[in-house]
Amino acid sequence: MRRLSALAILFLSAALCAQDFQLTPGGYFRQEGVDVMAFSDFYPEGHQSGIVIIMNDNRVASNGDLRFEPTPGQWQPVPRKIARRADGNAIVTQMAWPDSTRHLTGKNPMVYPDAVINYSVRLEAVGDHLELTVDLDRPIPEAFIGKAGFNLELFPGALMGKPWLMDGRGGIYPTQPNTPLELSEPNHRHTGDFFQAGRPKFEFDRLIAEGEGYNPIVADDIVAAPYAVGRTFISRPDDPYSKLCIESLTADLKLYDGRLNHNNGWFVLRSEIPAGATRGAVRWIIRPNIVKGWKRTPVLQVSQVGYHPAQAKVAILEMDARDSADSPAEVLLVDADGERTVLSVTPAEWGQFLRYNYAKIDFSSLREPGLYRIRYKDSVTPVFRIAEDVFDRGVWQPVVEYFLPNQMCHMRVNEKYRVWHDTCHLDDARMALNENGFDRYVQEPGLSKYAPGELVPGVAVGGWHDAGDLDVRIESQAGESYILSSIYEQFRPSIDVTSIDFVWRVTEIHEPDGRNDILQQAENGALSVVAAYQALGRPYRGIIASKLRQYVILGDAAAQTDGVPGTADDRWIYTEDNPSRDLQTAAYMAGSSRGLRGFNDTLATRCLEMAEALFDWRGGLVSGAARSGSGAASSGVDGQLCSAAMHAATELFLTTGRQEYHDYILSHKELIFKDMAHSAWFTARVAKAWESSKSRKERAFAREFRQALVSYGAELAVLSAETPYGVPYRPGIWGAGWTIQKFAYDYWFLASAYPDIVPMDPVLDALNFVLGRHPGSNTTSFASGVGAVSATVAYGTNRADWSFIPGGVISGTTIIQPDFPELKNFPFLWQQVEYVMGGGSSHYMFLVLAAQQYLN
Repeated sequence: MRRLSALAILFLSAALCAQDFQLTPGGYFRQEGVDVMAFSDFYPEGHQSGIVIIMNDNRVASNGDLRFEPTPGQWQPVPRKIARRADGNAIVTQMAWPDSTRHLTGKNPMVYPDAVINYSVRLEAVGDHLELTVDLDRPIPEAFIGKAGFNLELFPGALMGKPWLMDGRGGIYPTQPNTPLELSEPNHRHTGDFFQAGRPKFEFDRLIAEGEGYNPIVADDIVAAPYAVGRTFISRPDDPYSKLCIESLTADLKLYDGRLNHNNGWFVLRSEIPAGATRGAVRWIIRPNIVKGWKRTPVLQVSQVGYHPAQAKVAILEMDARDSADSPAEVLLVDADGERTVLSVTPAEWGQFLRYNYAKIDFSSLREPGLYRIRYKDSVTPVFRIAEDVFDRGVWQPVVEYFLPNQMCHMRVNEKYRVWHDTCHLDDARMALNENGFDRYVQEPGLSKYAPGELVPGVAVGGWHDAGDLDVRIESQAGESYILSSIYEQFRPSIDVTSIDFVWRVTEIHEPDGRNDILQQAENGALSVVAAYQALGRPYRGIIASKLRQYVILGDAAAQTDGVPGTADDRWIYTEDNPSRDLQTAAYMAGSSRGLRGFNDTLATRCLEMAEALFDWRGGLVSGAARSGSGAASSGVDGQLCSAAMHAATELFLTTGRQEYHDYILSHKELIFKDMAHSAWFTARVAKAWESSKSRKERAFAREFRQALVSYGAELAVLSAETPYGVPYRPGIWGAGWTIQKFAYDYWFLASAYPDIVPMDPVLDALNFVLGRHPGSNTTSFASGVGAVSATVAYGTNRADWSFIPGGVISGTTIIQPDFPELKNFPFLWQQVEYVMGGGSSHYMFLVLAAQQYLN
């Protein structure tokens, strides 16, 4: 036998090591195409925390952690992360129960079981697999034996109809959850005393409300019996790219279906904590299948709508970190004879962003109208257009044609044979109790002339349901009206395809009524804000369901309440003491009054009166900050207050021209120049007009503004250059689509007024980002129903139906921390596919019209 040389041994050793999981500089384990994270994220309500497994560019499992229910959902208690550290080739995370900051309080009030436990989760790479160990500092209390266990959630969107094995016995993941059921005593009968005094509280008896049927906050009294029980579980044995084997060395594994308790639930693989166990209470072997030599297929990212001939046209090539752009890309013309190459482009390397290498494919020289697609190696884009009328039809119109009508509250919404929803919430609204509410609604005593529970008259008018929550919140209503008014003010688009009758409360899609739909929708939001202000004597925080079962409703909005005022299911109206939001509302209503002038003069007058009254009440609060030199340039409430005050003064000045608002702007100008990031966009209209003023003070203001804008413009250029997408993008748990649209909306006011300082490119880049040129393998357009491939599964009022509302714009690609971009085809991941009011779709519509105006 020949002896291996030292060099051969070295190469063989390196090859063997390459097959082992290694801890990367990003803080997670990697082997070939498989990544395993440990507590890099902490968003369990959104199925994004704990142990996370990504296999060959797909997240297959998440939320691996100790829980007190077999199938927890959004409203079940979660542990608190204390510390996380690397220990050799392991990650050790210290966790604790309870998290008292969430007990009976906060955005999602939770009820914590009477258990105080510190524990550690150790995930260690051992060759070609990982070993998971859970150590407790004390045994699980007797009341929770069989309730406490280690859960790992499996993504259902990719599993329905696919196989699994448990100890060799096979099964199929079902399309819907199936009985039989298992019953047990709920944890809330052993609730801990963890509430932190001084915080807004949600009363236990109202949150639990036993005897009223299903309650989303109770997830352990009725569960679907496990589909299988055993020691070795294999998911997707048929698919080497998704095959995952988990072996328990302690208690049995049980496969549950979390969708029975929660429509947004996942499949759950679980081991219960044995009685008396502490060290090694859970021990799993996690063995994802490794496809040797796997390399990610290059992804081509383009606008799914297409491009104007005069527009810069740059496709983004996203590649595996081990890959480079070593081949030309072909631009193909698609015509009656098929497709043929009309342009060959050498991709220009850009560098690394997130976990990928990027290159740019510039085909701006191509201006001939037609249908095109781009091919790079085996990757090819959908077909897109190049045409001067590319934005003229079916791009911005679906927002006002479908989405906004569908979201209208207090109306029946019809579309020919279809009823989107029936007349709803005619019983609005009763005064909220002085306590914590859902979704950060809190009612404080002494803010309303109405007693808690008393009917507040006159508020069952106007407004839109905010995304899927069916609530009507001030920033969504006033903000949406303001953006719609600014769209009309800047671009004057003409569209009348909807009939809206506020008297008979009927909206008919595709039935024109002779009135501009954009202004009718601006009117709809303003009606709600003004009506609540007139009833309460101050702005409302919003109107929202009073019970959790109502709040999570997935069906017709008309089914949320009975429509009869004074019954127990009425929604609640909240007020608040929030000077910043009051001043922001003043700005929005002043701007809305300009849009509504000449369309609904009475409402326009009411909007302006409200804006002026709010400014008179709150505007003086910034004086101290201005004198001290702090304010908007500083962080926190003072900065928000100063920015909102300057915005309100500016909008009021633009609307009325009155001297008091003029003087307010000049006397607080330092607040603007110190905080250009928040104030430049709305001040630019005034500053530009004052450049040619006869007033020395106005011209001086304009000069200072220009100087500050030069510096701020340079900052924006640096931020935009940080990514291959040409826009500032700091990814987080939530998709950044809305943030990028808001950035571009603000930016447009600067670029349109000061094109010599601020170029228009980021506005067009932001629009391309929304329309498909964004990170990740899913290159869908965030605007539902717009473009060749778009978000046709979304989280809105339709979210139980695996469907979409045309013109709704989702939040978009999120980041599985620290660096994996993800956009799943699943309706219940709100951080990826939620619709929203007060931005979102209306900001998108603004950007399309801005691009149309600029390019033509």
